[in-house]
Formats: sequence, structure tokens, C-alpha cells
Amino acid sequence: MPRVCSYCGKGTIFGINYSHSHRKSNRSWAPNLKKIKIVENGTHKTVNVCTRCMRSGFVKRND
Repeated sequence: MPRVCSYCGKGTIFGINYSHSHRKSNRSWAPNLKKIKIVENGTHKTVNVCTRCMRSGFVKRND
């Protein structure tokens, strides 16, 4: 199962690293995901949410 945000769909992005001598190597950028417990429609769930969605208030945490 890929690690993506449950709300915005943000996932891993792939690209290329360039060294000083311009040699290329593959690399990836992972999103800042947190596994949190939320309340959705009266039920408790555990979901992967990026910190941008948490900060923007898209999810209500189960504190």
C-alpha cells in the first residue's frame, strides 16, 4: 500500500540528484505523513495525513 495522504493525495515524488561533476542518480522525496486517530462520521479511524492538512484544519483529531 503506497503511503499517501488520505485527504489531499500527496505522495512520494521521484527525481534526479546531480553531483558537482554532473553525475546523475535517482532519488525520491517523501511527504511528511503522520498516522493519527480521527473521528469521521462518529466513527474512530486511523489514517495517514500530511502535516499540511493537519495544520490547515482538514481533520478533527481524536484527542
